[in-house]
Amino acid sequence: MSTTMAAPAKDIYLPVPATLEEVTRLTDSEMFFRVRLDSGDPLSYMPGQFMEISVPGIGEAPISISSSPTRVDADVFEMVVRNVGNVTRTLHGLKAGDKIGLRGPFGTRFPVDREMLRRDLLFVCGGIGLVPVRSAIHYALDRREDYGDITILFGTRSPAERLFADELRDWETRSDVQFLETVDRGDASWRGNVGVITTLFSKIKVAPENTVAVVCGPPIMYRFVLLELQKFRMKQRHIYLSLERHMKCGVGKCGHCQINGHYACQEGAVFNYADIASVQEAI
Repeated sequence: MSTTMAAPAKDIYLPVPATLEEVTRLTDSEMFFRVRLDSGDPLSYMPGQFMEISVPGIGEAPISISSSPTRVDADVFEMVVRNVGNVTRTLHGLKAGDKIGLRGPFGTRFPVDREMLRRDLLFVCGGIGLVPVRSAIHYALDRREDYGDITILFGTRSPAERLFADELRDWETRSDVQFLETVDRGDASWRGNVGVITTLFSKIKVAPENTVAVVCGPPIMYRFVLLELQKFRMKQRHIYLSLERHMKCGVGKCGHCQINGHYACQEGAVFNYADIASVQEAI
């Protein structure tokens, strides 16, 4: 009879220690972080999932994973944090080498290795909505032969709020990607499109039967983007939305993230539109 004992189950409520490897300012409001688990254990996440980030003595906040597992070590992930509260404000004051706590990964994911395979991909990102979708974009670009046409639409309120400017330039110059960008309000340096993100839809072509759309952005954006996708006659089951709410516990216990009975932390944050079309008004 074997005397080998199974390893204890991971406590989903107990943060594990991690170290900030890189801290870089992206905009006046957003900071980029590269994080490594102190244990060296693999994080085992997929595009679309999120982490609960804790700062001792301050609190905890849900933050989307922005990296793709195709581009970082197994015990590393990247995130972008907007300064909107006590935890995020404290994170903005940290530097490389500082410690934080982690729980996760939590939530559903973009089906980059399932329903999105062999299909054309349309990514529609508004503002900080690019952060979680960047993970899926990187995944698709790193396995480019597994997908059809890739189109990326990105909109921000102003040029100063653009994220990952170097990557945007790379996407714009690639021959195997159609990248279109717009700002709500230009400035003296801006030479690109001006207008809300839906003004870009007239510049693209979509084959509805073979296209999967991924949408993430401010709440007001979804209603109008979904109307544009309907004009292309896209089926609801071919549309994925990343919907973030205040996912306090991350495991469906506290109820803070409910959207008309749907728990964003467990059923999302990535939803298939066909599953939540009836609660669209709550988006």
